[in-house]
Amino acid sequence: MDKLKEEIISFLNAQGSVVLTSIDKEGFPHSACKGIVKIDDKSRIYLLDVYQGKTLENLKRNPFASITAFNEHDFVGYCLKGKAHLIPKEELGLDIVKSWDDKITSRATQRLVKNIREEKISLSHPEVALPKPKYMIMIEIQEVVDLTPQHLKKG
Repeated sequence: MDKLKEEIISFLNAQGSVVLTSIDKEGFPHSACKGIVKIDDKSRIYLLDVYQGKTLENLKRNPFASITAFNEHDFVGYCLKGKAHLIPKEELGLDIVKSWDDKITSRATQRLVKNIREEKISLSHPEVALPKPKYMIMIEIQEVVDLTPQHLKKG
């Protein structure tokens, strides 16, 4: 596939999370929320999976997956289809680990600022309690489906 368009990369990076869909052993879709760590210039999207559950087992059995992201307010979204590769913790570069830590810090900070603005008292910061990742999912994107309704597309 050609390089992902900058507008798609910006859109994905602006989302708090994406939905990763894999295929379970019965052939049914299994969807799970994941955070994007990095998108490189070769149309590869890196996700860290901290729970090592059904998604991991599904991708070991069948590497084909999709990533879906949407903005309900703007009625814009994308489904990116591709092939997943599992990268063990030992092979993760320091830049990936730092990027993950930075994302967690940013999310916790955003939650804290939002709570202050809304004058909410909350001691809950779920991002901080996430376990450290033991592997990364790298999806090589092969197809992009624009989910924006045709009549709303610009140009």
